[in-house]
Amino acid sequence: MSSTAPTSTPRGIDPRGPRFAAWITSALLVVGIVLALTGVATRTDAGRFALPSTPLLERALDPGFLVLLVVALLFAWSLVSPRTQPWSALFRTAVAPRLAPPTELEDPRPPRFAQLVGLLVVGVGLLLHLLGVPLALPIAAGAAFAAAFLNASIGFCLGCELYLLLVRAGLLGRARPGTA
Repeated sequence: MSSTAPTSTPRGIDPRGPRFAAWITSALLVVGIVLALTGVATRTDAGRFALPSTPLLERALDPGFLVLLVVALLFAWSLVSPRTQPWSALFRTAVAPRLAPPTELEDPRPPRFAQLVGLLVVGVGLLLHLLGVPLALPIAAGAAFAAAFLNASIGFCLGCELYLLLVRAGLLGRARPGTA
């Protein structure tokens, strides 16, 4: 097949790139969880959570909220422009040249969908935190951390698996011919 011929399947990506990004994302999420657990999201006053009565500006300036906002923005960046997203660019320019070429490439759609899932999970936590729901921020960050750490440590991408299930169920995209 010619390299200029259009194809219905996107070009493959080095599967080590998303795992590299997952390590950095995991580290950022741990920082976000620790800050969220020590910030206004868990503060109590007379045995009750103080978050609902905390001013909106104080909720928005909470260090845990700000770190997780950065994580959400990085997830969004990877959806809009995966090649320019910082972890992708760092892997491509500093890490990949020092590694042997990948033995196989993977479809970029499942990892991209996983980024969307991460954005949704962290985004819901951010929104609920701003709305005054106690513990929403550290719980959402913890869920995102679990998924990112699974991907980073053992290469199991929960969002990718969800993508494949949705494709098989006919709810998302189309399965390639010959797959069942």
